[in-house]
Amino acid sequence: MNKTTISYKSSNLLIEELKKQENIEVLKEGNFLISLFNKKKYADVYFHSGNLDEKSIENIKNSKITITNCFASMNQIIAKTKVSHEKIKVIYPSINIEYKKPKDVKAKICEELKIDVKTKLILFTAKNFKTSGIKEFLDICSSITYPDFKIIIAGEQKQISALQFQLPKYQNLQDKIILFENYSNIDDLFLASDIFLLPTYNKSFSSNVIKAMFCKCVVFLSIENDAKEVVDVFASMDSPTDPSIAFKIDAVLLDKNELKKIKKENKKLALEFDLKENLKKINYILENV
Repeated sequence: MNKTTISYKSSNLLIEELKKQENIEVLKEGNFLISLFNKKKYADVYFHSGNLDEKSIENIKNSKITITNCFASMNQIIAKTKVSHEKIKVIYPSINIEYKKPKDVKAKICEELKIDVKTKLILFTAKNFKTSGIKEFLDICSSITYPDFKIIIAGEQKQISALQFQLPKYQNLQDKIILFENYSNIDDLFLASDIFLLPTYNKSFSSNVIKAMFCKCVVFLSIENDAKEVVDVFASMDSPTDPSIAFKIDAVLLDKNELKKIKKENKKLALEFDLKENLKKINYILENV
């Protein structure tokens, strides 16, 4: 069997699933002596992520096909490498979570937290709170006038500990903030929440946006992030400090029908990025390499 070789800078759900196939072989980098006396080998398919450095450019120019996770990245690659448009394919990040009825998950979490199940939940989670806009998140939440909501902030112990020094500044949110430190099942928090708000400064595509949409959250995201490509204009923030977002959140929370409509639309769109669907997309591409 002729195998298709792949290489990548960092792995992801799709790559790990692809590696299980018999027709796929990960190209291993040779040591210095091998590369010195033999012609360097390049993978048929290169998965690009992160910075477009010299090594990435070399792999892109010498692969048959490059896969990247958004059109912004694709455009940057073409502009910098001058490779043919046909050699670059976009596959958005994959999601692979167990879907449970959000209503049931929320009821369970609300019972644990001893809060009314009708309370609306606004979620923030990220690896780096500061660059992901935790201050901006709290500022926006401070301006929300809808009365019955709680804020869920989930992260690693270090991030939560640092955050606690900032919380005294937000007196009007003291009875609304719920902190989850090293929470074991973060997917349940997405399923239980009504809104996922990410006023991030990070450019790299946030896969949490797709996860939130899949879990039927209304999403608000700053346009600095490449995931803006999968959200509509209403959900886009002109900047992490966009003053209009609190008003938009109030409007959605006050209109139950609109809230349900957006949640349903988000779930439908996110299904396109299910791991199985993305695996079909990549295998179709591989068949035509």
